[in-house]
Amino acid sequence: MTIDQYGLHIGSLFIHFYGIILMSGVLAGAFLASREARRRGENEEIVWDALTWIVISGILGARLWHILTPSPSLVERGITTSYYLTHPLEAIAIWRGGLGIPGAVIGGALALYVYTRIQKINFARWLDIFAPSLALGQAIGRWGNFVNQELYGAPTNLPWAIYIEPQNRLLDYMTQSLYHPIFLYESLWSFASVALLLWIGRRYQDRLKAGDIFLTYLITYPIIRFLLEFIRLDSSRVAGLNANQTVVLVVGLVSLTGLIFRHRLLPKLVRS
Repeated sequence: MTIDQYGLHIGSLFIHFYGIILMSGVLAGAFLASREARRRGENEEIVWDALTWIVISGILGARLWHILTPSPSLVERGITTSYYLTHPLEAIAIWRGGLGIPGAVIGGALALYVYTRIQKINFARWLDIFAPSLALGQAIGRWGNFVNQELYGAPTNLPWAIYIEPQNRLLDYMTQSLYHPIFLYESLWSFASVALLLWIGRRYQDRLKAGDIFLTYLITYPIIRFLLEFIRLDSSRVAGLNANQTVVLVVGLVSLTGLIFRHRLLPKLVRS
């Protein structure tokens, strides 16, 4: 067995660190969700029963998001949406990176919705159970980007800057070696989000409505993603707009509006 920076070589088998890290995030998130389900008086086995479908759908959604919103550097190399559609083996090569979190959230939520409909359980309540786990999975999974050297920001000389090897740099930055560790910023924020969501779920459990914790996640994640896009060098663009930044801005504002409506406006409308 030999080890390089990307994984383990066991004979003809190669195990990618990227995949190991992602699955570690999935399992840690599932364990947390099962604990949350038990705390809320729900059947924790539902977490493990639904997990496979959520993960598969989440990965498909994440990959589809990447395929539909290729970065400028990929487009320059001819790797466009059309390229992926005509090269199916490349489209499924997730071990090389290229997973979009917005697509993962959409895909996972759709799978959970179908599962809860089949099992006749409350979809919004289970969204709340899984929300802190989603943030935890992101916090751990982002370190897969560090292994692949694929999520870094503008050049910087800050003490915590990371070194990016020449083969992983953008052409316009070949002379720059140190960059903002965007993956680290998002990972730390996500760990903090886990703590915040769990705290809110306990501190305000008598005042929360089903779905509030998930809506809060849809506010906390867009904040960091929106800000980091300003220093990200290779952001996907659709119709001239930063695709990810635009989407998270809309999602964050809609979610915030939803929380305000549920807890401020709706009670007033009911009383009137």
